Amino acid sequence: MNLASVFLIAVGLSMDACAVSFAKGICLKKQIKSHAVRLSLAFGFFQGFMPLIGWWVGTHFENLITSVDHWIAFVLLSYLGGKMVYESFKEEDSHLITFSSRMLFTLGVATSIDALAVGVSMAFLKTGIWFPASVIAFTTFFLSFSGVICGFRFGKIKGLKVELLGGLILIVIGVKILIEHTLLD
Repeated sequence: MNLASVFLIAVGLSMDACAVSFAKGICLKKQIKSHAVRLSLAFGFFQGFMPLIGWWVGTHFENLITSVDHWIAFVLLSYLGGKMVYESFKEEDSHLITFSSRMLFTLGVATSIDALAVGVSMAFLKTGIWFPASVIAFTTFFLSFSGVICGFRFGKIKGLKVELLGGLILIVIGVKILIEHTLLD
């Protein structure tokens, strides 16, 4: 697999993480750089690690993961998005604005399940996995960092109910993943 193909796959896989990063960036009021780095590292790690797991699973248990991956992503993203929408109607700051380890883990897994499927595919193609996984991780880090920064700038628009918007974005991503895997397969 050549570099151009790997890079295009990496960009495609990074889009969900970038959109979630944008949604989280909208909600930030301070500490933007540290949150951007933490979120980007989490997304980059999971996007790079999941193809490795997928490649291993693909060599052993193909149908085990591909039949449920979209449901897992849908449930996780819808839950987090719904919680953000709910919290947007409260007066106090939401826990979702913080970037807890649990939140980063959940978002990392939810946005990288498609990378797991790519790893499974690469196993079937008898393609090496280390180089693609590294490119995917780096690309995801860069796009996620950019997403947080852009979301933060967008979130400064006065009168915008940013947490509501961020929650709706997460729900839409979850529904998109579910539709792509159930209706288009």
